[in-house]
Amino acid sequence: MKVLVLNCGSSSIKYQLLDMSNNEEVLAKGLLERVGIDNSVLKHEAKGKEDYKIVQDVPNHEIGVNLILKTLMDPQYGVIKSEHEIMAVGHRVVHGGEKFVGSVLITQEIVDKMVECIDLAPLHNPANLKGIYAMQKLLPDVPQCGIFDTAFHSTMPDFVYMYALPYEMYEKHRIRRYGFHGTSHRYVSAKACEILDRNIKTQKIITCHLGNGASIAAIKNGVSFDTSMGLTPVEGLIMGTRCGDLDLGALLFMMEKENLDIPKTNNYINKVSGMVGISGVSSDMRDLWKAAEEGHKRAKLALDMYIYRVKKYIGAYAAAMGGVDIIIFTGGIGENDYRLRKGVCTDMEFLGIDFDFEKNDGLRGKDTNLTKEGSKTLVMTIATNEELVIALDTAKICNF
Repeated sequence: MKVLVLNCGSSSIKYQLLDMSNNEEVLAKGLLERVGIDNSVLKHEAKGKEDYKIVQDVPNHEIGVNLILKTLMDPQYGVIKSEHEIMAVGHRVVHGGEKFVGSVLITQEIVDKMVECIDLAPLHNPANLKGIYAMQKLLPDVPQCGIFDTAFHSTMPDFVYMYALPYEMYEKHRIRRYGFHGTSHRYVSAKACEILDRNIKTQKIITCHLGNGASIAAIKNGVSFDTSMGLTPVEGLIMGTRCGDLDLGALLFMMEKENLDIPKTNNYINKVSGMVGISGVSSDMRDLWKAAEEGHKRAKLALDMYIYRVKKYIGAYAAAMGGVDIIIFTGGIGENDYRLRKGVCTDMEFLGIDFDFEKNDGLRGKDTNLTKEGSKTLVMTIATNEELVIALDTAKICNF
């Protein structure tokens, strides 16, 4: 059974086609960028085929999804002969609010509820819905499923997810912590326990999903207990262009001094803050390490701040759970940036971590235990696979 996984952004469509009846094999994957912008670019990779790239105008998501389907069926670059080989479609949906606590089969009622969540994620959910609408037109008889970034964190207790605002703000607008990267936190915590042959329901795990967007989760006995992102993906860690935790008084002060309206302020905290805002160099950690090595003080400051923030959250979540058994690094930065892992795990012996600095040095993209034998708390790198989670949930919901 073949499942197509779609992750639709405002101007991009990321996709994978997986054969669930053959060890969840990835048959093809790709990325369509610049949707709605001139000279859109599709980069496509398929098993046993040459990589394929095409540049053409793709004015909307429906045309984009149609181009992806045609590419999957292309005699030279494709992997299927007909769209009828696609038995189900799984969509990544960013925000499910309190309406969705798990993955669901998409019906009109579900779509209506997703529309009601747009206010919570105005940059993400409309794009996710465009992918669903496109598939409803192009493959109307194929079941579609929604897998929500927020669903994994629906197990957080109220004293964790509530903000100390007047309670009517929660009652009227559902302003609370929701958390994101749920499929990643869920996957890597389960994968680590599978590798270690441990029962996840007995473990206290801290998962660090570190990429351009970044979040940390405290996973206690197999469910999410706390996470660093909040109502939106701005809260928590310092990120590539997002500010992370910020004194709201400082934000209001900046708005007054700079005469910023809401759109401009939103741009400040989402697009020009974080690592790029601190360093003035780049949001890419590789550029920042290079600049720091060359003596760029603000690049070094940004890296020091990033490492400190990750370390602080790990300590906080260990305290919140009453200890920690496993700490996991994942995401593009977590899996590949060994210097960052070294910085975070230095002077962490008090948490029972006997970190193997030699094993960590130069390690990129492998599922590995980075602690010495006998370490009370384990530190691991686990490559995340959100697309597989989406495909597995989709297959399960569709009873395949």
